[in-house]
Amino acid sequence: MSFLNSISSPSQIYSLYCSPFFSCYRFHSPSFPSLYYRHHGNRRIIREFGFLRDFRGESMVNLGKQKGGFFLDFSACSSRGSTSCSSSEGDKFGSEEEEEEEDVDDVEEGARSICALPERWDVLGLGQAMVDFSGLVDDEFLERLGLEKGTRKVVNHDERGRVLRAMDGCSYKAAAGGSLSNSLVALARLGYKPIRGPALNVAMAGSVGSDPLGGFYRSKLHRANVNFLSEPIKDGTTGTVIVLTTPDAQRTMLAYQGTSSTINYDSCLAGLVSKTNIFVVEGYLFELPDTIKTIIRACEEARRTGALIAVTASDVSCIERHYDDFWEIVRNYTGIVFANSDEARALCHFSSKESPISATRYLSHFVPFVSVTDGPRGSYIGVKGEAVYIPPSPCVPMDTCGAGDAYASGILYGILRGVSDLKGMGTLAARTAATVVGQQGTRLRVQDAVDLEQSFAFNVESSSVGTDVGLDHISSL
Repeated sequence: MSFLNSISSPSQIYSLYCSPFFSCYRFHSPSFPSLYYRHHGNRRIIREFGFLRDFRGESMVNLGKQKGGFFLDFSACSSRGSTSCSSSEGDKFGSEEEEEEEDVDDVEEGARSICALPERWDVLGLGQAMVDFSGLVDDEFLERLGLEKGTRKVVNHDERGRVLRAMDGCSYKAAAGGSLSNSLVALARLGYKPIRGPALNVAMAGSVGSDPLGGFYRSKLHRANVNFLSEPIKDGTTGTVIVLTTPDAQRTMLAYQGTSSTINYDSCLAGLVSKTNIFVVEGYLFELPDTIKTIIRACEEARRTGALIAVTASDVSCIERHYDDFWEIVRNYTGIVFANSDEARALCHFSSKESPISATRYLSHFVPFVSVTDGPRGSYIGVKGEAVYIPPSPCVPMDTCGAGDAYASGILYGILRGVSDLKGMGTLAARTAATVVGQQGTRLRVQDAVDLEQSFAFNVESSSVGTDVGLDHISSL
């Protein structure tokens, strides 16, 4: 049996996928039978559970899961990825699972984003660009590897390999992950075909390597109508996050930062920031000392050009380690803060006995708009020292990963649409979060986004009670 025919497990696939061998050969594993053809324009796609190539012999890469196993789905590898300050084409084919989720309109959506870049972005996010490997495991699996359930830790290359090898035989999939990208994708889907107003222009800046995972990340965001605009770092290694979810819907996260730990402030990023209405900074970036300088310079440019600046708190331990850095940005630049109850208390230096509503009220004395989620107990929106309670939206939880990210997208969507009803805005955010919690995976599905937006638009038209919290008002506070 040849080496190629012996490849049959996820860790073997991943190892090959990230090695120099990838660029030289194609393989087909007997464990992954299935081959079919598709036509898209002048491109003939041959799909295998091993590799895809078009009629010119170009390799294209996505990594995903399909019924019966795993596959490497090669669409828009970094060799055809976008360059600095530009958008790339990218094939519109993912897994069958994704094609059921993302209909023809979503393919057209992705195509729209590549025609021309807008003069101004509605939202630009600056965050860690990480490929997520999400898997379902039991408590015994975590105990066997010595992992504490519900925590997030940074791992090195060897530790990442050890966990991936242990996951052989488990069900897992790969996605263009990261907390911020989850929010941006959900926002783009909510704003793609709105009843009220034009479609939203959403973009992200960050750091990916010139490796296949970097091409995968860029391609998947483009498909979801989120333009990833940063140039790949030559010879860099794209970061990954392993997300292990147990039956009680708790997630344990292992982050390998790679190139994603370095984001430099350059003319491209400055130009992007100067042309956005809302600039969102992911809190995980505060873990990276050199990147804090980039955040400050980007926030200064955003403030100079009139953009509203939002910060996601992201992680309690990150706040505790970089408390002064967080508050420098929050106090001097920020118009919106997104946090869960624990993160909000950490920002306030409150004990765990303090209520989320107290933390919300406190933060709203320093930040014009504060969003604090409290899991199944609901959420709060704080404005001018007051807090509005938002009841939770009912759901049967399957996976809590991405709930806060989805909630943030609903808030951003309401602000961009000029909504003045805090309750209505919070209700959309809570329903968006509940939709994601009730499914496996962190991304808001296309049809769910359409349904949510239509319901939201109807309720906004019917509502006459509100508080002025539109984009212009928040920016002026």
